[in-house]
Parts: sequence; C-alpha cells; structure tokens
Amino acid sequence: QGQLVESGGGLVQAGGSLRLSCAASGRTFSSYAMGWFRQAPGQEREFVAAITWSGGSTYYADSVKGRFTISRHNAENTVYLQMNSLEPEDTAVYYCAARRGYSWSWDKASSYEYDYWGQGTQVTVSS
Repeated sequence: QGQLVESGGGLVQAGGSLRLSCAASGRTFSSYAMGWFRQAPGQEREFVAAITWSGGSTYYADSVKGRFTISRHNAENTVYLQMNSLEPEDTAVYYCAARRGYSWSWDKASSYEYDYWGQGTQVTVSS
C-alpha cells in the first residue's frame, strides 16, 4: 500500500510564502499523476493543482493561478506546492493525492479521480 505524507504547513502573514511537500512511500509514484486539494472549515474539499507523472504538464484552479506552483521530483518520490502571495482565503488543510496512470485526459479537479490521499497539513494565513 502506498502512503502520502504532507509537511510544510504553518502560520504565515498575508503576502507571505510557504512550500508544502508530499512524500510518497510504500510504492513508486513516478507513474502517478499528483494533485493538491484544500478544505477550509465548513467547506467542501477544493481542487488546487495537479501535475502529470512526468511533470511535463500542470493544471491549476483559477483562484491560485499565478501564485501557486506545483512540481515533483520523481527520484525523491516527492511533490511540492510552492505558495506565494498568500491570502487569508488560502487558509485550509491542504491534502496531497495520487492518481495511477499516465493519462492526462480526466477530470483533475474531481477528488473521486484520485486513488491515494495524505492526512493533510494545516495552512493558516493571517491578515
């Protein structure tokens, strides 16, 4: 069984930056597409970003486009989310997810498409 573990969350002031990491273990995730989602209190889980197995293509939610960057380092079995110009509205628990397969033709924003999930890391942005 594969496992995903997020880290890098914390408290930051508005306008600041954080880099989240998602470390995979138990299997090689180099053939998996990876995604980040977030969930604020009382709200549904929301798509943030996704990246192909190779890192060659990425996809972002409009709300984070231009501010967040997803990347991956397959040799280290790790995916990153660089978050810049953070806003209080970005406050949420951030989750890493993995979808097996090489295809990029699927609904990347749907949580149902993903096969593995991490436990999440809290990001709090103060105004």
